[in-house]
Amino acid sequence: MSNVDVEHEVETGSNFLKGIFIGGLLGAAAALLFAPKPGNEMRSDLSDKLTLATDKTKEVAGVVTDKTKALATTVTEKATDLASTVSTKASDLYTTVTESKQQIAATLQETGRKIGETVSEASSDVASDVEDASKKVADEAKDAKEEVASSYKSSY
Repeated sequence: MSNVDVEHEVETGSNFLKGIFIGGLLGAAAALLFAPKPGNEMRSDLSDKLTLATDKTKEVAGVVTDKTKALATTVTEKATDLASTVSTKASDLYTTVTESKQQIAATLQETGRKIGETVSEASSDVASDVEDASKKVADEAKDAKEEVASSYKSSY
């Protein structure tokens, strides 16, 4: 047994209203044609009904046009507002990024300067310590030399 997919077109409100309107016109025309009236009176009634239908069609078309224009205006305004908001946010983001970049650069520059000062101070301290140690070694070497010399002189 096979399943057969049947597609049904979804009726929109607009199509439904058009169907009712056309059905009403056909019904009115059939009623006029089958009514026992003389030819002149029948033509006059048909002409009146056709004029009424034309007027109603023009009225509906005018309403649809007005609603379409209002919708287009609303969409345009919303799109303009959205574009303005996006532009403002992008500008704010650019400003924030630029300011952050400048702050980071200033922080890096300050950190580099502090590192340079620390290295310079450490270098001076090391140089001073090396000089002191060198003097101590020289003094100890001199004392050791004198001890060796005095012990050499005393042994001869």
